[in-house]
Amino acid sequence: MSVPKHRKTHSKTRMGRSHEALKTVKPNACPKCGAPKKPHIVCKECGTYKGKQVIKTKADVLAKRDAKRKAAETKQREKMSKLKNK
Repeated sequence: MSVPKHRKTHSKTRMGRSHEALKTVKPNACPKCGAPKKPHIVCKECGTYKGKQVIKTKADVLAKRDAKRKAAETKQREKMSKLKNK
């Protein structure tokens, strides 16, 4: 096995590694909502990946919470109206 005669300098080492730098990733458009997203990563806006809902978004959580609140309010109103009618 051959042995290098001279040590490689920092400059030559770094010049040899110049092609190893990371490339910037261009964002793609989400097929569902059209928001920019990185390829092979879940969309932060709508929470989909490959056409399937994968994570809950903030809007989903808020909508579910509002629905629960409305249901509780209507239940409370019905209860109060029954008490008034007696």
